[in-house]
Order: sequence, then C-alpha cells, then structure tokens
Amino acid sequence: MVLGAAGILTVPTAEAAVLLRKATAGIPPDTLVRADALRTVLPVAEVLGPATLAYVSDVEFRPVSTDHAVARLSVKHPDVLALLATAGHEDAGESGLGEISSPAFVILDGGEAVAAAGYRIWPGGTAHVSVLTAPQRRGRGLARTVASAAVAHALDAGLLPQWRARPEPSRRVAGALGFREVGAQLSFRLEFGA
Repeated sequence: MVLGAAGILTVPTAEAAVLLRKATAGIPPDTLVRADALRTVLPVAEVLGPATLAYVSDVEFRPVSTDHAVARLSVKHPDVLALLATAGHEDAGESGLGEISSPAFVILDGGEAVAAAGYRIWPGGTAHVSVLTAPQRRGRGLARTVASAAVAHALDAGLLPQWRARPEPSRRVAGALGFREVGAQLSFRLEFGA
C-alpha cells in the first residue's frame, strides 16, 4: 500500500518478510503498487489491483441531491441479497457490499433493489465504503445517490470514509462525492519453491 510518498508491505509469514525486505530495498514507494515492477524482483504468482485509495472529510464531501428515495435495510434483507445475486459473483465481490456492517442504503424500484451502498468499519475509525448497482441500471447516477447516503451516515458517526476502487466508473463516483485519491493498494501472492 502506498499513501502519499510512503509505502508499506504486509506479509503472512517471516519467510515472505525476509524475501520482500531484500527484494524491495531501495525501490521507490510508488513502485510497490506496480505489478510489472514487482515481477522483476519477486516471484509473483497472482495479482489483484492496483486499486486507488481515496478519502473524504466532512468539509470536502459533496452530497447528492436527488428525487430517489433511499431506504435503510439490513445487508441480509432479501432485496439486498437479490441485488448481490443479480450483479453476479465477480461484481458483488468487487463491491464488498456483502461485508458491510452499516445499514444498506438502497434505491428500490418496483420492490426491487437496483442500487445499494454501505460501509464496513475498519480499524482507526475508517468507514470502508461499498457500492453496487444492478448491471442494467448503471450509468444513471444511482451509485452516487446511495453512496452519498452511506458517506453522510459514516461522517455523522465520526468515521473517515475510505473508497478503494479499480474500475474507472467507481473512481468517478468517488470523485463526484468529493473523495480525493491519495494512494493505491496492490495485493499479490508469491510463488515459493518455483
């Protein structure tokens, strides 16, 4: 992970820590989130990312004004579960919506959830925001609307909203709400014994 001009690597084992410490010594922090650069010094087997990391304060937040009613539901509500299923495993997983600890902020159309957002509380008072829109409803501003409600809720609770995104449309939604990109994250699995 790189935030500003600082980078940090976290690893699951002492063996991996020794390997990473040696391989990345002297590498500029911004290189730590470039898979092509890491592959030149490490036995990288799989990569996820990079994803941008963005944050917003109550001063920078630009809430969305809308005519859409936003309901608060449990993430386990049948309508939210149906949205997760409709979006498909990959999009639902990318969104992280199934892991939120806040209420789900949902737009319903004819009893069907077409967009939802919420957040999961992470250490340090961070509210990791998750957003999902039904595939056939994307590009209509629904993600901005539900995300705005979730971010307002997090800020009211004294939390720092965080947005982590790979897809450009998600990054645009974050930018429209006032989030500022300050870093990036890359996850990778090393291949030992190759």
